[in-house]
Amino acid sequence: MIRAAIAGLGWWGKHMIRRMADSPELRIVAAIDTSQAEAAFAAEHGVALTTDWDTVLGDPGIDAVILCTPHSLHMAQVAMVARAGKHVFCEKPLALTRADAERSVAACRAAGVQLGIGHERRYEPAMLEIKRLVQSGALGTIAHVEANFSHDKLAAVPKTDWRASPVDAPAAGMTAMGIHLSDAFLDLFGPIDEVYALTASRGSDRPNGDVVSVHTRFASGATGYLNAILVTPLYIGMTVFGTEAWVEARNHTHPDTPGPTTLTIQHKDGRREVREFEWTDTVRANLEAFARAIETGAPYVFTDAQKIGNIAVLEAICRSVATNAPATVEALRPPLAASA
Repeated sequence: MIRAAIAGLGWWGKHMIRRMADSPELRIVAAIDTSQAEAAFAAEHGVALTTDWDTVLGDPGIDAVILCTPHSLHMAQVAMVARAGKHVFCEKPLALTRADAERSVAACRAAGVQLGIGHERRYEPAMLEIKRLVQSGALGTIAHVEANFSHDKLAAVPKTDWRASPVDAPAAGMTAMGIHLSDAFLDLFGPIDEVYALTASRGSDRPNGDVVSVHTRFASGATGYLNAILVTPLYIGMTVFGTEAWVEARNHTHPDTPGPTTLTIQHKDGRREVREFEWTDTVRANLEAFARAIETGAPYVFTDAQKIGNIAVLEAICRSVATNAPATVEALRPPLAASA
């Protein structure tokens, strides 16, 4: 059993505590926040609350720290936790620049600790089936992928909140939702060479905007498109187009809420398959996989190259938005380009 502390008791930090309450593999036993405002919540869930980092980092009974903190703090906090000899699980994005992502990975490697990342959507059954279809060649040669992760859960965030900040959350919904899609792109289709991104403000006065649209070109030659909107009702889906078939997954609920996902496969010969996948607790699945990697050395599905590569894509998207022009994604340097 991995005993973890969580930093940050906002919406997602509380959600993680609830989801892991009866996990046999990882238990959240402590929390650190900037104030005692959530003391009642912590007490209700049997979590010791402190505002002192040293209390957490110096506790030999805590094996790992989960970071649910503003994005600009991630790199320094990952390094601090790693130096204390504790494993680190960082909510997405790992960092805001490729250089900081490299520093975070290097800090965990140097300390010999596991670095987990909060891209739980990889564990969705429909996404796993899409990956199987892509890797098996059932879709033929991949030509194009389109993905959307949009909702209005964060529409009412005040413009003074860090989630609306161009510093902490650049490119509208990219760091909230779009970063999950770019992670899936890298996992399913390999490296991205080039992006062209646009943002807009359509239903809010958030300084960072509320719409982001990104075209991508993969190293394989395939193309892609991802979109994230912060001011529209829930719409989540991914469609992969191949020369032999296309496959589409449509989520009926946000990943934090139980609900089915419909998978449709359209074959070249006219056959159409429709399957429904039940909801699974992907937050718990990811954290338990992180715990198994610590305790048993089991492979963790996110490679260091992907962790850094996704932030290189994010950084290129931000450059593209700023210049209103395509931006090249900086290639990974050896040995990370081939690391597991």
